[in-house]
Amino acid sequence: MADAALAEGRGRGRGGRGGRRGDRGRGRGRGRRRGDDEKEAWVPVTKLGRLVKAGSIGSIEQIYLFSLPIKEYQIVDFFLPKLKDEVMKVMPVQKQTRAGQRTRFKAFVVIGDSDGHVGLGVKCSKEVATAIRGAIILAKLSVIPVRRGYWGSILGEPHTVPAKVTGKCGSVVCRLVPAPRGTGIVAAPVPKKLLQLAGIQDCYTTSKGSTKTLGNFVKATFQAIAETYGFLTPDLWTETEFSKTPYQEWSDYLAKTKKSTY
Repeated sequence: MADAALAEGRGRGRGGRGGRRGDRGRGRGRGRRRGDDEKEAWVPVTKLGRLVKAGSIGSIEQIYLFSLPIKEYQIVDFFLPKLKDEVMKVMPVQKQTRAGQRTRFKAFVVIGDSDGHVGLGVKCSKEVATAIRGAIILAKLSVIPVRRGYWGSILGEPHTVPAKVTGKCGSVVCRLVPAPRGTGIVAAPVPKKLLQLAGIQDCYTTSKGSTKTLGNFVKATFQAIAETYGFLTPDLWTETEFSKTPYQEWSDYLAKTKKSTY
């Protein structure tokens, strides 16, 4: 009888401890979910971010007009929700140390909305997933406007690059040449993906140098696309109407600092 009662007591004791451990596990799980919800809420830390969240800036083109630097990737997400990203390459890189070799992973990511906006991000990290996430954020911060034009008659929507443009990185030189409507993108796989995300439908390309170095090849193509707005054509000769920058226009709003309560 005593042995049975002792065994029964032990069983109850173990069961009670197990129940308490289960409760603690459920509590930690709920805490993590609350933390995830808090991360989703964007709290801007720059003046530009405050103006964007308040709705004072209407489009990302207004930011480009005054050459305002974008320091928060949430600004790009706010204006361009249809961005698509493409991982071009993930390559291991090594550094020689006293203890041996330290291997990290370098990711090249291209991002665009196929409607005149494209970005390129390069990030190195210890893990592949971390490198890709960092490259996506850097690609959003480097999003640039893409100017499109016509080949021949000005009919329909712009479909090609407005002029011959060239980009260079390392030994790689990439040149973009306007093409007739319906030609498609005549290019290698690397610049073709970049031009598609930029929204260019027809284009001839020429390249020379060590194009097997994908990093330099994609950087040269990105630089060539960025040159499209650096070419001044007669249709841009109109008189410039100067206006206040958003920082000057909304200076009273920016001067209001929110006092933090502890």
